[in-house]
Amino acid sequence: MTELGAQTTDPNTRPLRVNAWNGWDPLRHVIVGRADGTMVQAPELAVRRDYPDDGFPLGTYGPMPEDMTAAANEELDNFAALLRRRGIRVDRPTPIDFGAPVATPEWTQPSMFGCMPPRDLLLTVGNEVLEATMSYRSRWFEYLCYRPVLQRLFDEDKRMRWEAAPKPRLTDASYHAGFWDTFNTQTTEEQLARVRDYDLVLTEAEPLFDAADVARFGKDLFVQLSFVTNRSGYDWLKRHFPDHRVHAVTSTNTHPLHIDSTWVPLRPGLVLHCGERLADPELMEFFKLNDWEIVEAVQPASWDHPPKLSFCSPWLAANMLNLDHNTLCIEENEVRLADQLAQYGFEIVPVPFRAVGPFGGGLHCSTVDIEREGGLEDYFPRRYGRY
Repeated sequence: MTELGAQTTDPNTRPLRVNAWNGWDPLRHVIVGRADGTMVQAPELAVRRDYPDDGFPLGTYGPMPEDMTAAANEELDNFAALLRRRGIRVDRPTPIDFGAPVATPEWTQPSMFGCMPPRDLLLTVGNEVLEATMSYRSRWFEYLCYRPVLQRLFDEDKRMRWEAAPKPRLTDASYHAGFWDTFNTQTTEEQLARVRDYDLVLTEAEPLFDAADVARFGKDLFVQLSFVTNRSGYDWLKRHFPDHRVHAVTSTNTHPLHIDSTWVPLRPGLVLHCGERLADPELMEFFKLNDWEIVEAVQPASWDHPPKLSFCSPWLAANMLNLDHNTLCIEENEVRLADQLAQYGFEIVPVPFRAVGPFGGGLHCSTVDIEREGGLEDYFPRRYGRY
């Protein structure tokens, strides 16, 4: 495993251009998040945090420890510098006071969350950047952190489409009352049945989705129904992208949350699948019908849960960033996964990133593609079932 040679071209001299149809074409411009001011979220109907061994039992909230924030920011800064050395333009969000209480006319929330995982909020499809709805009250105002970057893109790229999904009301009607009290006491089999039936915390009162629940494969977009994305959100995306084929995907994970550690595109014809969360058989047949190879990821070898305040699973190991068709950034401790993918001809760029996990994700979560070379392609010319 090696970091490939640095590029000599200054990426900041190129004209700004929004263009990204998939997750594997050569990367030219990206946003990398920040850990500054991240909060352990206050309780709300959509989410609960309970870390009794780490000083935040259920019902409490507050800023992440300073030493953890500093360690995460060091890794994020080093990752941004690595990308710049490779000739990739890097922008960063502007943190706000996430400890401040927030409100709309219909609810109040004691604090916000942070701006480490920009992938959750922003979705780039072609020359459009779309702001997702978000389904946590603590993340309702997170879009403000990205407005300076988006404004500059809009000013300089005359082709850019800057869109925002309808800001949700997030009243109590958007959530199933008492969901967590019931769900957390059920057996694994009972939880999986609820996931299959999409009987989860969100109602269908309004469209709700996180951008990280959308996987881009050119003309096809796959939207995972999860704790943060409902059927109405999927339907909104399907109407919003009428020139794409937009597919709803269900999970066999008891806690579905974002598709980018479960169904990971590597390059045309090759997709990585989390071995613990088998995909819908019909979805797998659809990929095979179109001559895609599905690689079952090895069990995470060295990504134990970070010791404190993490809501991420060990499968964050699969949350990697493609620099091009043949180059993958992978967390440096995930040697087994790197060795597995090197057998497919990938150059592996190891990146220290374990300290970032408690702040909301891995290398893919921490970034948003703004520009990749390439155009819109149809990678699935043959239809199968509902796909």
